[in-house]
Amino acid sequence: MVDLILASTSPIRREMLENAGLRIESRPARIDEEAIRDSLLAEEAGPRDVADALAEYKARRVAEKAEPGTLVLGCDQVLALKGRLYAKPADKAEAARHLQELQGKTHHLMSAAVLYEDLKPVWRHVGVVRMTMHALSNAEIDAYLDQAWPDVAYCVGAYQAEALGARLFARIEGDWFSVLGLPLLEVLSHLRLRGMLSP
Repeated sequence: MVDLILASTSPIRREMLENAGLRIESRPARIDEEAIRDSLLAEEAGPRDVADALAEYKARRVAEKAEPGTLVLGCDQVLALKGRLYAKPADKAEAARHLQELQGKTHHLMSAAVLYEDLKPVWRHVGVVRMTMHALSNAEIDAYLDQAWPDVAYCVGAYQAEALGARLFARIEGDWFSVLGLPLLEVLSHLRLRGMLSP
């Protein structure tokens, strides 16, 4: 018996939930993220709304095949700098360009979570973290990517703040779990209100 289905194959999200004592089943959410994101941006949706909508799409897709009464958790993470959204880099050269644009500035990392039950959204939250990066030279960025690639190929912003990417930051303001891709405390608080968790 599982507590919830995670609409993601992200090992770090699964690990966070399991470390908090939840029984998890992971299922991939097969959606066209790029097409959905482009459609939302064409409608002038803001970064927060994009993260929330993508999390909901993932939860809904997996919930369609879940047993009745099962909780399904969809998640998504979006990086925004002055209104511009950054996706996962297509290759190492694009990762370098992203880091060149982010260096020396403060961007926002938004981690959305949406819970579905019986094909309906029953709870949602978007955690927002302010990430301030050191000023970096092109040589420093290249040296970083030589060490961190390809691990960061799957990360928006082309960094892993929980690993080598920590060196890139001067300041991080906000919830650490949201940096990792899931507003865990808010998810657990909601499950506790539902009577699924004890302190």
